[in-house]
Amino acid sequence: MWEFLPPRIRIRGAPRLPGAMASRLRSDYERFREGLPWPLEAYVGEVYGLDLSSEYGGLAIKNPFGKASGQLSLAVHQIERDAEAGLGFVVLKTVIAQNHAGEQTMREWAIPETRMLVERIRGRSGVEGWTVTWKGRGWFDTFQAYLDLFDQALDVAAGAGMLIAPSVKYHLPTPQEDFWKEEEYRFTTRALVDVWARHRAPVLMPLEKDFSPTLAGSERSADQAKILEWLNRVPGLIHNAAPGKVSVGLKIFNTLFEDLFQVQILDVVESAPPGEARADFLIYANRLFDPHKRFEDKVGVAYGGPDLSDRNLAVLEQHLSGRSRRQAGDSAPKPPSAMLPLSATGDIHSGRRAAEYLLRGASSFQMHTLFQLPDSEFTMRAGTKTDKALHRLLFHPGEGFIAWLIDLQERLGWGSGNNVLHRANWCRQHWADICGEFSC
Repeated sequence: MWEFLPPRIRIRGAPRLPGAMASRLRSDYERFREGLPWPLEAYVGEVYGLDLSSEYGGLAIKNPFGKASGQLSLAVHQIERDAEAGLGFVVLKTVIAQNHAGEQTMREWAIPETRMLVERIRGRSGVEGWTVTWKGRGWFDTFQAYLDLFDQALDVAAGAGMLIAPSVKYHLPTPQEDFWKEEEYRFTTRALVDVWARHRAPVLMPLEKDFSPTLAGSERSADQAKILEWLNRVPGLIHNAAPGKVSVGLKIFNTLFEDLFQVQILDVVESAPPGEARADFLIYANRLFDPHKRFEDKVGVAYGGPDLSDRNLAVLEQHLSGRSRRQAGDSAPKPPSAMLPLSATGDIHSGRRAAEYLLRGASSFQMHTLFQLPDSEFTMRAGTKTDKALHRLLFHPGEGFIAWLIDLQERLGWGSGNNVLHRANWCRQHWADICGEFSC
């Protein structure tokens, strides 16, 4: 089990806001308990001078908040609610890749959820949070049913300006295997691209390649060299399956190895040479794995909560710090655009936490557990869980994203007019300045 290494930079205390702005935010937080303004982004821009637009997978999104792949993105009615509420993007439930004959190497991950448990969890730091535990894994219906869901979801989301992306678990060879089931990559990717093309051609289709944390419970996760081989080979296999049509995102998982290996993973995927062999963006990093935790009849389950964000933030810090040190001696440092765009996931339950990921270069934020919390955790009285989550994420006077964007804008000298993507890139380029401001 990995050793705990807390992040050095945390946003603590209350946001520092001008009196009139703080008063307006408190008023809006109370007023919007009955319903969010529409369009949400236009209101935030007009009243607070903030541009919430950003990017996911190379495509523009109206705001940086999205739903991570899981059991809350496997049905059309869920997508409809998210579109109506105003999410920026949704990643569909992970489908298990197959070949033209319907054979799936990773079939053991196609298990339906029998029960989910939302519960409080205390992190190693003593901070309390929430985690969701379940036995299920990937999409368990037919591949055609998934294609139908993707088609309908794209249609539903178009009117609301919400981006939809599929998530796929392709064949990953075990340490004993020296081959790749490339037909799974070709057949599955091309089928998804065909659906996407009916709605958004010639735009590249964003696709998340799922390196699930449940792999930490199998032999596939026990060999570091094999994991690095996956990361080196997978982008090229997906790109070659549909040349010039896919934006490949690698959804990195938390291994049971030490943080140094997590940093190595990030270094490896970012150091790949430009071209088909390089990923287009990263998703970091969903879930931890406890090999001893029991859930019903299963021993060894994934979990989230404060430990997850602590580890993610600490690893991203180490990655950025190492990159800054390397560039310090480089006569021609690489610009922040040379780094792969980052979509953050892991214990994002507030705008404060999203801002902490933003400081480490994340330009979008994926959530899952937040949408399953009991109603008692939200102050908004009307609407769906997605409405309530956005209300909490954006407008909370002390924990909301608006409050912390205004604070950081003043503290770091961002100025006005830049969107979330530009600010994420600024943070990557000025990591040393951020460390100085937060005395790390």
